[in-house]
Amino acid sequence: MPVQIPDDTDFTSFKEQCENSAGWTARYNKGGVTVWCREEESKTVQKLKMRIVCKDVTAETLYDVLHDTSYRKKWDTNMIDTFDIGRLTVNADVGYYSWKCPSPLKNRDFVTMRSWLPLGNDYLIINYSVKHPEYPPKKDYVRAVSLLTGYLIQSNGANCCTLYYLTQVDPKGSLPKWVVNRVSQFVAPKAMKKIYKACQKYPEWKRKHNPNLKPWMYPEQNTLPCINPADLTVQRADSLENIDESGLSEEKSHHSEDEET
Repeated sequence: MPVQIPDDTDFTSFKEQCENSAGWTARYNKGGVTVWCREEESKTVQKLKMRIVCKDVTAETLYDVLHDTSYRKKWDTNMIDTFDIGRLTVNADVGYYSWKCPSPLKNRDFVTMRSWLPLGNDYLIINYSVKHPEYPPKKDYVRAVSLLTGYLIQSNGANCCTLYYLTQVDPKGSLPKWVVNRVSQFVAPKAMKKIYKACQKYPEWKRKHNPNLKPWMYPEQNTLPCINPADLTVQRADSLENIDESGLSEEKSHHSEDEET
């Protein structure tokens, strides 16, 4: 399947999914963070939605933090590596991201097409998995598939905003039940709080690191090589190898970091 650059209809649909609570079950609600899960017809797809209210953080700052890959390396401790591969349009690019899974699971990685759009008082960033000929699956990782993942940032006035994170992912493996429970109860809330803390520290950090460089806002600053959309195809889950990790049991020694709240 050829890739489609998201249009306004796609962004509006994503926003509605973030705001609509029908069919979602709350699994966590504490300290300003809410996590919902959704049972999909496909047992292989994990669908999660999270929300956090960020006081003393502007919507613009949060938007910058989610875009700034150099800053992400400072705060995203679950990340192994991330880099931009190339640009498609002024508001769409292709990138790579790999992250640590709870031990003893294998680590996952993605190649995704990301698109973004400021929309009135809202900011949206969405992605889905694509195949790039120069970035095939790696030997040491399980190539997972983002069917639709993204962020909705809503301004709540001069110095406050709400962040929604919605992810619909096929992790390409039969995961044990404890993984799904642990993600909703520990990993997801911690990740949202980590983004919030990163936002509070970002303005000071950015002042010392290329303060005027924001290619997501100023396309003329973007130095990524151009990618022809015809060179990409949608990454279908059924074309990737499945692994069965459902029998793996938890390693208790790895809990301490994930369970800080």
